[in-house]
Amino acid sequence: MDPIDTGSGSILKQPKAVWATAGASVVAFMGIGLVDPILPSIAEGLDATAGQVSLLFTSYFLITALAMLVTGFVSSRIGGRKTLLLGLALVVVFAGLSGTSGSVGELVGFRAGWGLGNALFVSTALAVIVGAAAGGSAAAILLYESALGLGMACGPLVGALLGDASWRYPFFGTAALMAIGFVCITAFLKEQPRPARKTSLLDPVKALGHGGLASTAVSAFFYNYTFFTVLAFTPFVLNMSPYRSGAVFFAWGVLLAVFSVIVAPPLQKRFGSLQVLGGSLVLLAVDVLVLGYGGHTTAVVCTVLSGALIGVNNTVYTELALGVSDAPRPVASAGYNFVRWFAAAAAPYFAPKIEEWSDVHMPFTVAAVTAVLGALVVLVVLVRRRALTAEAEEPKPAHATEDGVGVFAN
Repeated sequence: MDPIDTGSGSILKQPKAVWATAGASVVAFMGIGLVDPILPSIAEGLDATAGQVSLLFTSYFLITALAMLVTGFVSSRIGGRKTLLLGLALVVVFAGLSGTSGSVGELVGFRAGWGLGNALFVSTALAVIVGAAAGGSAAAILLYESALGLGMACGPLVGALLGDASWRYPFFGTAALMAIGFVCITAFLKEQPRPARKTSLLDPVKALGHGGLASTAVSAFFYNYTFFTVLAFTPFVLNMSPYRSGAVFFAWGVLLAVFSVIVAPPLQKRFGSLQVLGGSLVLLAVDVLVLGYGGHTTAVVCTVLSGALIGVNNTVYTELALGVSDAPRPVASAGYNFVRWFAAAAAPYFAPKIEEWSDVHMPFTVAAVTAVLGALVVLVVLVRRRALTAEAEEPKPAHATEDGVGVFAN
C-alpha cells in the first residue's frame, strides 16, 4: 500500500459526523489506558494481587477479540450508526457498573462487558470515519490514529487525576464522557449506507485466508504482546503514585500520537512500510529489554520512549490491515483485530505469572522476544516479495500465470 498521502484533502476539514465519531473514539481509547495509573490502587482497594488486577485487561481484550467476529455481522444488519450507539450504550452501562464493584471478580466481569461495547464501537468507528471523511481513506486513517493517540495519552492522565481521590471515579468519568459521545453521534451522524451483502460470523476468519492479511495479523499478534506488556505490567514495576504514573503514561501517549500521525507517514514514504515496521519492531525489542533490566529512572525513560515506536507500528499495521487484502475493509479489519487482540488479552495475564515463576526481568525478556518474532514475520514477507518480483521479471512461457500468493503491500 502506498504511504499515507492525504492529497488535496485536509485532516482538519471534516464533516461534523466525522468529528463526533472521532471524539467518541478518543474516549473509547481512553478506556484502555485509564486503569494504568490506578492499578496498584485498585489492587489495594479490592485486596487483590497484581495478577488478579491484570485480568482487567485480559477480560476486556479477550471479549474484544471474540466480539470482532460479531461486529460486522451486527453492523451489516442494523447499520453503522445503530452499531456505534449500541456499543456506546454498553460502555456507559458497564463503565458505570465498574465503579460500583465490590470485588475484583465483579470488576473483571464488568470490564468484559465494557470490552464488548468497545469492540462494537471501535471497529465500526473506523469504517464510519473512512466512509464519511473528506480527503479519502488516507486522511481518515490519520484522523483515526490521531484519536487513538490522543485517547491513549489522555486515558492515564484522566485516570490519575480522578483516581487520586478514589479508584472508582475514573470509571464514572468514562461513563459520563461516553454518554456525551452518545448524544453527539445521535445528533450529528446520519445512518451510513449498508453493505450490499450481509456479513456472516465467519467472514472475518475467511478473510484471513489471504496471505497478506494473515501475515499482517500474525506479526501484529507478536507485536501486541509486547505492546500490552508495557501497558499493563510496567505500572507495577514502576510502583509510582497515580499522579506520577499518569504523567509517565501521558508522555508515553503524547509520543505515540505524534509519531503515529506526524513521523510515521514520511518514514514510510522514504523507506517503505515493511522496512519501517521491521526496524521499529527491533528497536522496540531493545527498548523493552533495557526497560526490564535497567534502574528505575531508565525504566521510566524507556517506557516513555516506547510510545514513539508503538505509534509508528500502529499506523503501519492499520494501513496494511485495511489495504493488503481484497476483502471489504470492515471484514479485513475484523479478521486482523480478531487475531491481534488475543495477544492483548494474553500479555497482562502471563506477565505477572512469568514474574512469579522467575523474576521481574523475565516478562520484559519475553516481550522483547515477541517483538523480534513480529519483525521476523516482516523479514520473511520481504524476502518472499523480492523473490516474487525477481520471478515476475524473468521471461515466462505464454501459459504461465502469477501464483497469487498474498504478501504485505508496501
